[in-house]
Amino acid sequence: MKHIRKEQEPIEFSEWKKQDKMFRRGKPNWNRLNADIKNNIRTSLLREQGYICCYCERELSDNDHHIEHLKPKSKNKFPELQLDYTNLLCSCQLELENGEPRHCGNSKGGWFDENLLISPLDPDCEAQFVYNADGHVEPSDDNNVAAKTAINRLQLDIDKLADMRKNAIEPFIIDPITFEEISADEAREFAENYLKEKEENDGSYNEFYITIKYLFDN
Repeated sequence: MKHIRKEQEPIEFSEWKKQDKMFRRGKPNWNRLNADIKNNIRTSLLREQGYICCYCERELSDNDHHIEHLKPKSKNKFPELQLDYTNLLCSCQLELENGEPRHCGNSKGGWFDENLLISPLDPDCEAQFVYNADGHVEPSDDNNVAAKTAINRLQLDIDKLADMRKNAIEPFIIDPITFEEISADEAREFAENYLKEKEENDGSYNEFYITIKYLFDN
């Protein structure tokens, strides 16, 4: 999980909230947003996240992401935050294929617990997990209940995601052309290029950024 630094909300979104009568009366309503405003929000979220999922860090494709309310917007949860840009993220899995396991925002659903869900908006979130060379993720230690809960609720350690991480890790261990083992120095150099700031990489982070940083950038 990579720390996300929130930026300014889109101007179009700010203007819409000023003009919307329901919002001025203190009754924000996400469903009143039109498609163009939602697209502006989505574009802004993708850009600030570097086009990777807010939870698992998969690369987000055009047809495989959705706007995620960190604190659920349902009326018995946090309806007052449904138009709060600081509560909005972009998660993977817009539409599930038949038999595809749920994870990230789809797995979390309407659940939220301030003390038990590690948020990608928390500057310390990256230090809460341990990443293994086989692609699996674990809590930073056995007493880290919040990390255990996040892994369970977001399904971050399912085989699908572990396999994807392992595939991202392997080129740092074995040269895909020569099939020879890569030295630690070579792996670090490779990782430095992989982890370039998104401003140097067309605004995108490479997927599983924190996994590669944890294993090879030290």
